[in-house]
Amino acid sequence: MTDKIEIIAKLNDLARSAMGIASQVVVSDGVSGLSAEDLADVRHKIETYNGFMPGNDPHGERNSGSFSYAGETIIWKIDYQNLTLDGESDDPADPKVTTRVLTIMMASDG
Repeated sequence: MTDKIEIIAKLNDLARSAMGIASQVVVSDGVSGLSAEDLADVRHKIETYNGFMPGNDPHGERNSGSFSYAGETIIWKIDYQNLTLDGESDDPADPKVTTRVLTIMMASDG
């Protein structure tokens, strides 16, 4: 794994473990309709997610995943936006020019 990819992966781990601090969080309508307890459980599963394998994380960035919860498939992904959130970041390895946006959705939302 290259140094740049490892930096991106570590920043993505931080974005997941410090949601709302190290990343902005967006949730779909289906996820926003969960009870507070269920939403806390879903967030915990994302914060501690470790199901990364070459098949679902081919670039090694640890920027997306999915899991089953209460009969639903929850999908999460991290996008790399510029600081004004009007386009992609020029360098996802540089937190000075990147805002990480963590989106949480149900597969049935989309």
